Amino acid sequence: MIVDGYNVINARRSGGAMDSYSLADAREKLVGDLMDYAGYSGQDVVLVFDAWMSDRTTRTEEKRGAVTVVYTQKGEIADRYIERLCDELASDIELHRLEVRVASSDALEQTIVLGRGASRMSSRELMFEMSQLRNDGIRRVIEKPVARRATIGERLSPSVRAKLEEMKKK
Repeated sequence: MIVDGYNVINARRSGGAMDSYSLADAREKLVGDLMDYAGYSGQDVVLVFDAWMSDRTTRTEEKRGAVTVVYTQKGEIADRYIERLCDELASDIELHRLEVRVASSDALEQTIVLGRGASRMSSRELMFEMSQLRNDGIRRVIEKPVARRATIGERLSPSVRAKLEEMKKK
């Protein structure tokens, strides 16, 4: 899964979910949510934040569990990074050794990644999928019956248990 970070943050903000968050807090919240998502889904996630208007001179990558957070360098937008990554993975995608999904609501970006063999989903679809997967995972944990530990007496063979009962009567 490759995620256009600011695209998802903007979709969340337009839904009113992130109004009280600063941009830095919104990034951290998205990273945390995607770490949960990766844990529930078993997918590796590449989260891309573009820095095309910042002073960042080099691209940085930070591994956080199953999530790799990429900050592009000045002048590089997330879309170009995502396209290059899809290009690098194209042969594995074509040979069905790898499935790549890209989360972005940018229609042009969706068309480009489809042409490179990746599948696409909108930012809102990703948010819905993350919510559903998290709720299903929590529900499975809650609904999971609590295992009762067996007592020592229950683990004994019937013959040993009978002998102990006789000893107890004496």
